[in-house]
Amino acid sequence: MTRISLIYGILYLCFVAYPIVFSQYRGWGPGVSGLAFIGIGIGTILAICCEPIFRRIINAHPKDPVTGRVPPEATARVMTIGAVLTPIGQLVFSWTCLPATIHWAIPIAFGIPFGAGNTISFIYGSNYLAGAYGIYAASALAGNAVMRSMFGGTLPLAGSAMYKALTPQWAGTLCGLLELALIPIPIIFWRYGERIRAKSPVIRQMREDQEKNESKRAKQQARLARRKDREAAAAAAADPAKKSAGVFANEEQTEPRDIEKSA
Repeated sequence: MTRISLIYGILYLCFVAYPIVFSQYRGWGPGVSGLAFIGIGIGTILAICCEPIFRRIINAHPKDPVTGRVPPEATARVMTIGAVLTPIGQLVFSWTCLPATIHWAIPIAFGIPFGAGNTISFIYGSNYLAGAYGIYAASALAGNAVMRSMFGGTLPLAGSAMYKALTPQWAGTLCGLLELALIPIPIIFWRYGERIRAKSPVIRQMREDQEKNESKRAKQQARLARRKDREAAAAAAADPAKKSAGVFANEEQTEPRDIEKSA
């Protein structure tokens, strides 16, 4: 959750960094400098288009023998791809954005892995939280959204001062090194996520609640089955009585006719 929030905050720092680099240092106008974000946009679209490939990677993970589904750790494999792409795009952008003699297409092009890495981290990080917390998924995602919004709303406030004091190269390098330090997190959850989840008191409580709910559901189904059996037995017992009553009525109706014929 903290990793996603920090990456989200760094993404919003780029909304401060790009105008500084392309407007102040490269002299682009306000309208043209906005086109510099096209690299991040292309990366986002590519990450979404690669969903079938990522889904195949997730489904290749061994399934949980109890549930028959892939565990949440399967999504951490895809998160690792995003964790590697994000610092690559950030670091290369930082050291190719200036001086202005470097062609503008190079830093914009490295916005592609940066945008793709961010998108993968957001989507599959949220999927991991939803899969890990089960019936508490709504609360986990809400907490993630609150923390992510806090980072996204506060870090850009220091962006202008940071890029002015450190220069765009070193300010971007600082962000890239932070993202580089976060790479082991999805790898750890990929390898040891099941053990980590087993030690979480929230997830233990969730599993207890799930067992209680399943027990209640099983009892309700058993009661419904018994009720249907009783109704079926009552219907079966009522059918012979109806048949015998019908036969007796037919005999009563035929007796007067027989008497009339004999007369």
